Amino acid sequence: MPLHSLAKLSSRVATTVAKLAVVLGLVSTVVAGGLPPGSPSAMGMDPATLDSAVALYERAVAADEHRGVVLLVARRGNVVLHEVIGYSDFDHKTPLKKDALFRMASNTKPVVATAVLMLVEEEKLALADNVRKHLSSFDNYRAGWIQIRHLLSHTSGLRMGPIFLEPLLPNTTLQKEVARFGKRGAEVPPGTSYSYNNPGFNTLGALIEVASGEPLEDFLAQRVYNPLGMRDSSNYESKADQNRMSTVYSRDDIDTWKVEWRPGDEPDYPFVRASGGMISTAADYARFCELWRRGGDLDGTRLLGKASVQAAWTPAPNASWSKKVHYGYGWVHEEGRGWSHGGSDGTYALVNPDEELIILVFGQSRAPGIGRLRDRFIEMVHAAIVE
Repeated sequence: MPLHSLAKLSSRVATTVAKLAVVLGLVSTVVAGGLPPGSPSAMGMDPATLDSAVALYERAVAADEHRGVVLLVARRGNVVLHEVIGYSDFDHKTPLKKDALFRMASNTKPVVATAVLMLVEEEKLALADNVRKHLSSFDNYRAGWIQIRHLLSHTSGLRMGPIFLEPLLPNTTLQKEVARFGKRGAEVPPGTSYSYNNPGFNTLGALIEVASGEPLEDFLAQRVYNPLGMRDSSNYESKADQNRMSTVYSRDDIDTWKVEWRPGDEPDYPFVRASGGMISTAADYARFCELWRRGGDLDGTRLLGKASVQAAWTPAPNASWSKKVHYGYGWVHEEGRGWSHGGSDGTYALVNPDEELIILVFGQSRAPGIGRLRDRFIEMVHAAIVE
């Protein structure tokens, strides 16, 4: 082959390799870094108003009204704000980082609802199925008319207060503990009234295991986290990188913070549950929220059909606890804002499909006034929308 031909071939190979490197780099960025960045102005938002919103938390942390927070705002699929303020461990003044891992608590519920809806689409479950069809312990007069859709919307009639009945059974599992719920059964007719209920969502976790034939954590990892590139998400604290976890603080009306949990503490339960227990980052959870905002598809990965998203994002019958707040399937509808869910350890996620907006406020602090602070931040983020 002539030298000039070899040179042309070498150039083409080099160009191809370079392009492949770029593609691989982009894939790596998407997988490890969440959604792509974008300037606020390009996404139709005012940067100065967003800065003012962040300043709310800067002042709160400076006044020790909050211990630390990661704030993430995405519009039209691009991250326009990703800020970190405060500490992961206040006592040692360890700074919080953007890739901090959070105890998501009830922010686990939308993920579990996603898994249930995936199995419904695969016809392994049906929303109108009586739970007794899949879990024999529910085949009695007290629990026999509880349907899967009732569990998803907290209208099952279950009224058990604790996450699991105490004490736990020896050498227990999620399915063994859920079987005890079936024996207790509903205290009011299923489908007639709303009552937020952790045992109901743990029952959904057992249903996922039975219908899929896999442990809950494996199903979520293989069918939700991995396809979405959520590399830092899991459902068991002991498997997480403890150096990236934060101390959980709480404070009542007295101005004294107390520690609720420290990295390295024993997990809350000896098995994976569905009412809580997820570990994640703001970047990971933003990808999960973006999947929902786009109607069940993200970057060519479709987990849910649009009909399932629409069903979940429709207030369920008798699933309201105020005139402006309603529950769908795994998500809360806040009139004028969109669909959201929070976690008891301080995390909160909001998806506003009408405004093409995602807002994440991830902390590990619980105290009076934190909810009002978050509401003010959300108001200012919405006010930053200029087009």
